[in-house]
Amino acid sequence: QVQLVESGGGLVQAGGSLRLSCAASGRTFSSYAMGWFFQAPGKERDFVAAIDWRGYSTDYADSVKGRFTISRDNAKNTVNLQMSSLKFEDTAIYYCAAASYFPRTLPGSYANWGQGTQVTVSS
Repeated sequence: QVQLVESGGGLVQAGGSLRLSCAASGRTFSSYAMGWFFQAPGKERDFVAAIDWRGYSTDYADSVKGRFTISRDNAKNTVNLQMSSLKFEDTAIYYCAAASYFPRTLPGSYANWGQGTQVTVSS
């Protein structure tokens, strides 16, 4: 088990940038592939990005390719999501999650979740 806590959300204007961080507790962080998901009000939780155990491989939803970058630091037990060129439709609660396999884009493939951080993009 790994416990996850997201931070870095906030209010930003369209075209701006935000950097989300997810801090993990536990010694087994490097054994998990990590993912970011977002969930807008009234909508399902959708895949944003994933990164493998060592940070060598990444996967992105088509809607964020070229705008978002996922990275991890296993020495610090953190995974980050750098978001740029933000759009109004990026507004959602963002969650980080841990999975045993990579790549995985379905929420059901992730066993551990953080509480989420709100990102609001004003148009």
